[in-house]
Amino acid sequence: MTKEELKHYLPHREPMLLVDEINIDENKVAHSKYHVTGEEFFLKGHFPGQPTVPGVILCEIMAQSCALLMLDDLVGKITLYTGIDNVRFKAQVVPGDTIEVEASLTSKRANMYFCEAKATVGGRLAAKGSLSFALIEDTRKKDE
Repeated sequence: MTKEELKHYLPHREPMLLVDEINIDENKVAHSKYHVTGEEFFLKGHFPGQPTVPGVILCEIMAQSCALLMLDDLVGKITLYTGIDNVRFKAQVVPGDTIEVEASLTSKRANMYFCEAKATVGGRLAAKGSLSFALIEDTRKKDE
């Protein structure tokens, strides 16, 4: 899926849509990419002269990648974080890097979803963690 196709499923919009492309393989593992251009709002003050993608943004990129694993259940719903556990940051991510995420759904209970995700850059681990989500009704106005 391209960024434009993702907008049919995710409520995020620029500047917070942080997945450029995604596909889900035959094993139901999501593979997504986000290219860090250097123009992102979160790099303007983090850090002047040495821009570095904040860890919380890496978590958000992983979360958006996980949300597509719930594709069949997303119609009329949105995902909200309920937890991030065992998150570790292993490498700095900077402008020019392409973040690649692998995410898998580990379990589901009622409207709760539990995922594992890892973000790599050039084959090296940048971040990993366990993320959980609740699916709630999408009450946004449909013309937004």
